[in-house]
Amino acid sequence: MPNSTGASRPTAAQISVIIPVWRDSDALAALLPMLVSAPEIREVIVSAAEASAGLARWVVEQRALCVEGGAPNRGRQMDLGAGAASGEWLLFHHADPTITREHLAALAAVAAASEVVGGAFYRRFDARHPALRWLEPVERWHNRSFGALYGDQSIFVRRTQFDALGGFRALPLMEDVDFTLRLRRAGRVVLLEPPIASSPRKHLAQGPWRTTATNAALLALYHLGVAPARLHAWYYRHSASGGAVSSHDLADDFPASPMPPPRMNTDLSLAKKSTQSNPPNR
Repeated sequence: MPNSTGASRPTAAQISVIIPVWRDSDALAALLPMLVSAPEIREVIVSAAEASAGLARWVVEQRALCVEGGAPNRGRQMDLGAGAASGEWLLFHHADPTITREHLAALAAVAAASEVVGGAFYRRFDARHPALRWLEPVERWHNRSFGALYGDQSIFVRRTQFDALGGFRALPLMEDVDFTLRLRRAGRVVLLEPPIASSPRKHLAQGPWRTTATNAALLALYHLGVAPARLHAWYYRHSASGGAVSSHDLADDFPASPMPPPRMNTDLSLAKKSTQSNPPNR
């Protein structure tokens, strides 16, 4: 895990967490302290688009590493973060979804399976949006059978396999779809319990049906060959008009309050049995 200078220190943990951020300061402030204290985690790397000096300083104070990726491009940001990682496993986690020690223990337990190349967590929708609950079994079937895995499911991959696939492509949108379909063809993919709680931010701002329809339309257009850059521009213009994108930029107002080293919890008894899938090649 990085120390106060941003350098990794020797540790038995082999999971590197990469967090791509852009206008995600509130979510990051709640997430980072938990991750840097987890015994399963070797290091936490924040890959920031349009990063401010305040963000970079605060990340280092939390004993994590900050790499700067210029203009927003999630695929490029995650590749930059992976380039700075030293773990045998890479966990790409967006700032919004809720991840807990239970999730980390489940990943640590499955990381020992030599035949697994990667995977993600199942997804559940926030309790504040019960109208979306009917989608969960549909998504579980889709995940197990053949479908792409999405960034808000916290994609993980063995480092050697990530390098063999050439990492993420520098796509501003649909980078997760592109990568995980290639990952499925590379070997055995697993889906883990407990499910990741997907952020309700867009659904609360725009409504569940409108958000679901927008996402489905974007995915269909991508498969029809519309350029990800065009989809990205349309998506964020559309989201901003609906109020889904936070107006709180990554400003220079992060608190300068480094946390004391937390007590390490090495109990992995919370690891859940993974549900494995070996989907056909596409």
